[in-house]
Amino acid sequence: MDLNQAILFGLAVNAAYAVPPNDLTNRAGTVIQIGAANYEVVTTIYANDLATDENPDRGKARVSIGLLLQAAGAGDVIVAVRGTEGYQEWIHDAQFLLVPCPFMPSAGSTEDGFTEMYRSMRVGVDPTSNSVTQAMTPATFKRPVTSVTICGHSLGGALATLLALDVAVNTPFFPSAFTYASPRTGDPQFVRTYNHCVPNTTRIANRLDAVPNLPFPPLYEHVIGEFPLNPVKVTLFPFSVTPLLQPNIVCLHILTSFLHLLSPLAGGPIINLTSDCVA
Repeated sequence: MDLNQAILFGLAVNAAYAVPPNDLTNRAGTVIQIGAANYEVVTTIYANDLATDENPDRGKARVSIGLLLQAAGAGDVIVAVRGTEGYQEWIHDAQFLLVPCPFMPSAGSTEDGFTEMYRSMRVGVDPTSNSVTQAMTPATFKRPVTSVTICGHSLGGALATLLALDVAVNTPFFPSAFTYASPRTGDPQFVRTYNHCVPNTTRIANRLDAVPNLPFPPLYEHVIGEFPLNPVKVTLFPFSVTPLLQPNIVCLHILTSFLHLLSPLAGGPIINLTSDCVA
């Protein structure tokens, strides 16, 4: 795995997080800096938010969920998908039922809540706008596309997994995928299909984060490409265990913690933790 790429695509997901969910302004044409490079927003991506038992009305709301980007002056394309603010709610009350994969009947089954949200993803606020996959044509982009990378964090990791397979089988592009703290997305048949169609996948997981352990096997499996991160430093002589961040459910899961743990491995500048996650 290219650690610098893992950081770059994590920063792209951070850019999606920077857009408030209820801000439905399409940022098409805006140039944003991601790492050392500039990217132009091709379109904002919208979806219905994920309904939960505690907040069922959330599923009726249209929200900004991601960004479709192309490198300024180059052909690299990034699709960045953020997680949901209510992730602790779906951890608590999700039933994790399986439904048929919505875009490839032979690809097994996928988790129903993630699938419903994925089906609502569009490149316009109007629910009848083109889906992201429908928008992934050469004509959408100002410059010839040289690469497509789909990335997402938490729930956005599951959505990115679904999107990567959809793009691989239903567009002319051959995508790569980077996910961070992604839950399991589908059943073993889905995973076999995904692994065959999107072999260039990196799935980054914090060893102590609860979300990548959900939903449970054997009904669900993870896709390929695991890259584990250790949030503690273990010294053998003398033996000691030092936490690298606060070991609570939020700090172990949020994207800034992943970027903080990746940055020293890449040998570049350390990306700071949020102040409440400093050990």
